[in-house]
Amino acid sequence: MLTLAAIALGSNLGDSFTTLESALQVLSQMPGIELVARSHWYQTKAIGPPQPDYLNGAAVLQVSHIPPDLLNALLETEAKFGRVRRERWGPRVLDLDLLLFDGLILDLPGLQIPHPRMTNRAFVLVPLAEIAPHWVEPISGKTIADLVQTVDCSEVRRVLSSEF
Repeated sequence: MLTLAAIALGSNLGDSFTTLESALQVLSQMPGIELVARSHWYQTKAIGPPQPDYLNGAAVLQVSHIPPDLLNALLETEAKFGRVRRERWGPRVLDLDLLLFDGLILDLPGLQIPHPRMTNRAFVLVPLAEIAPHWVEPISGKTIADLVQTVDCSEVRRVLSSEF
């Protein structure tokens, strides 16, 4: 059975543009994952310790995986790009977060769907609203377009590919 899933992508170490573009290619070539939609890239201020700005985006995938298997595919992709988890909210070469899985609400050790902090993060909601504005976040019952109106988006700036 095929299901739609939404993911967030981010990077602030190395060549973030190339890393994010390549990560989307790697994911779309995995069995059981098809890239349905992708956002533009957005420059955002980092949360946490002092570090470079992030490049963030979102994608909608059509998957035949169950959520834990999709999460494993995301983690494997991060590892391929050299992601090492050292400190919470620290800089990273690649960050892939599973945001939504159809209308599922799931709370497992190491996996919560919807992503527990997505509704108050402009760097997640702005790119997601670009590609999935009518998707309903199942806990709040609000669309992504409605949720993005509730956060401060002043530090989220769409970047053009010519800026890279």
